[in-house]
Amino acid sequence: MSPHDDAHTTAVTPAAATDNGHTHGTGHAHGHTHGHSQGHTHGNETFDFDWGVLSTQLEQEAEIRHPLYRQAAEWIAGLLPAPGARRVLDIGSGPGVVSVLLADVFPAAEVVAVDATPELLERTAARAELLDLGGRVSTRLAELPDAVDTLGEADVIWAGNSLHHLGDQLAALEGFTRRLRPGGVLALLEGGLSARHLPRDLGVGMGRPGLEARFEARLAEWFGAMRSELPGAVRETEDWPALLRAAGLEPSGTRSFLLDIPAPAPLVVREQLVRSFTRLRDKNLAEGAADDQEALDRLVDPEDPQGLLKRPDVFLLEARTVHTARKI
Repeated sequence: MSPHDDAHTTAVTPAAATDNGHTHGTGHAHGHTHGHSQGHTHGNETFDFDWGVLSTQLEQEAEIRHPLYRQAAEWIAGLLPAPGARRVLDIGSGPGVVSVLLADVFPAAEVVAVDATPELLERTAARAELLDLGGRVSTRLAELPDAVDTLGEADVIWAGNSLHHLGDQLAALEGFTRRLRPGGVLALLEGGLSARHLPRDLGVGMGRPGLEARFEARLAEWFGAMRSELPGAVRETEDWPALLRAAGLEPSGTRSFLLDIPAPAPLVVREQLVRSFTRLRDKNLAEGAADDQEALDRLVDPEDPQGLLKRPDVFLLEARTVHTARKI
């Protein structure tokens, strides 16, 4: 549902919306480069998240989207010259779901999970040990963009739903470019199609049709306000290949990857949606619309037969777009 998402992003100083794993509203979860507890505000809105508290949600959201991330990582692996990657930076690694995936897809590489939240890096380390990857997956506590030049060189830099949490996105890309080895690939996961979970018409007693579309429009406004409050915010045309070229890289392809979980969605998806819709309600995205507020209340009610936990028509359909560029 969200215009942008995250389920794997928490390593940047500016506070932002969650999705990874760290999502805006109900949409995307990938958790990479969001700072936390910065206290930026816009009117009555506070762009302030405690990523440690959100760690379980970020982890579950990233696990749900694991097949999508694997497809993207395998495509990126095919763009590298032989012998492949020796070192991978996962920028805004969140709870490490994608970090260990990258270690699997790039079997000869050291993967460094970069994040600004210690609790999330602890989860990453624990996950790596559980999967016998502790010798190849390390963690780095760092806040970006200031610490980018301390991260060392890499053959692959994965920035999943993290760049949009940095005020000056072009400057951040230039910093990533400095970290890339010749022939290396920067993979930028930004944009796509917002997630959908419910029919357009929820039925009698559930308000007007188009609930998710209205929330998406309001989230887009919320996201724009969040971006404007970031330190050093610079407005850019979100032509990601053009920005990658301006940062000194040669674009090497853009692809979108589909996540399609048809109805009836499994319980793990429904539970994640209840948390996400509850956050939508807490953001007051109903904006005084009594029927939308009532519909939200019913959707998150575990006992309501029209709620997300019990409806037979709940699904998850979304697309994530990955933009890649190579250092010549």
